[in-house]
Amino acid sequence: MTDLETRVTPGRPGALRRAAPALLGYAAVRALGLLALAVWSAARDKSAYTFLTARWDSLWYTRVAELGYGYEVRLPGGDVHSNLAFFPLLPWLERLGAAVTPLSHADAGFVVAVLASLAAAWGIFAVADHVYGRRAGVCAVLLWAVLPVGIVQSMAYSESLFTALAAWSLYAVLTGRWVTAGALASLAGLTRPVGLAVTAAVWAAGITAFVRNRSAASPDGARGPEGAPAGGARLVLGLLLAPLGAAGYVLWVGHRTGKGPLGYLDVQAGWGNGFDGGVAFARFVAAKFTSFPSALAGVGLVVGVALLIRLYAVCVRQRQPLALLVYSGLVAVLALCASSYFGSKPRLLMPAFPLLLPLALALARLRTSRSALVVGGVAVASAVYGALWLNGSGPP
Repeated sequence: MTDLETRVTPGRPGALRRAAPALLGYAAVRALGLLALAVWSAARDKSAYTFLTARWDSLWYTRVAELGYGYEVRLPGGDVHSNLAFFPLLPWLERLGAAVTPLSHADAGFVVAVLASLAAAWGIFAVADHVYGRRAGVCAVLLWAVLPVGIVQSMAYSESLFTALAAWSLYAVLTGRWVTAGALASLAGLTRPVGLAVTAAVWAAGITAFVRNRSAASPDGARGPEGAPAGGARLVLGLLLAPLGAAGYVLWVGHRTGKGPLGYLDVQAGWGNGFDGGVAFARFVAAKFTSFPSALAGVGLVVGVALLIRLYAVCVRQRQPLALLVYSGLVAVLALCASSYFGSKPRLLMPAFPLLLPLALALARLRTSRSALVVGGVAVASAVYGALWLNGSGPP
């Protein structure tokens, strides 16, 4: 065994063909979401493509791609919004796309998002298929597609790219490909601060595998194939690779700002971001109950958090692989316990796809006609919500 709760499955022939139903279903849901956004935006005399490529965080990523780091905005209250807060992998890919094609940096960002979202869907399918089977894998992908904030998967944001890297890194862990897992975790660490969760998942599973291999050694010290020196070296190399991306960027920011290893935290503080254990979020929710009808929103937030906790408890009870539990748990904690813009929390939770696996299992047990009806109805609701959301006043 190379992990706590999973078996290593040899590469299956026709992997793309096996994933095809999930990918086609995912593409259909995303196309529906984009169509709804286009129709609603046109009715309001706005550009759907601008929402996807040239608003909010997309603009910051594009500026990094075009001009590099060093741009900042000083607000009247004294806060400083620096583009050093945005990790570099997406801007690097935008710059590469603009250099080798006629696309603008914003166009390249959209192409990266679209391709990365498909890669993320395939990675989610691979993980769910490996653990629970093909039908559950298809359902997991469709549930990820129909999330209320699913439209972000088609925006020139870093969520799709990060989720793709995280999912395939976790799949590499589950199948014992430690160097691949570490390399992808390192790239995830260059994409978003929550790359820490991928690194932690790789380390948790890797250390557990190492301990198991040691304990499985025969009395004379001989080891099986997975405990052989070459396998152990690959595991160690994977663990060493995993944190390099995030650590390298954070240390570079500290050097650039002259504030040492914690300089990145100062950059995030300028945006009002920090980790306070959920105190600010709790106060935000409590404030909703001071008037009506905002109290209804407060109830919705409480129910949403309770559902997340319930889903995680079910994941534990269903004995999900350790890597998935560590990853989804940390993504959820970092999203809920950060003192950042509260409207973005659903988007920050989107990469925590293992939380959807209990729902995917339940959906997979339904008859195909009934599960298709459920997914279709939720997909329509998600498409309408995404169109309304992006045409609203605040950033996603």
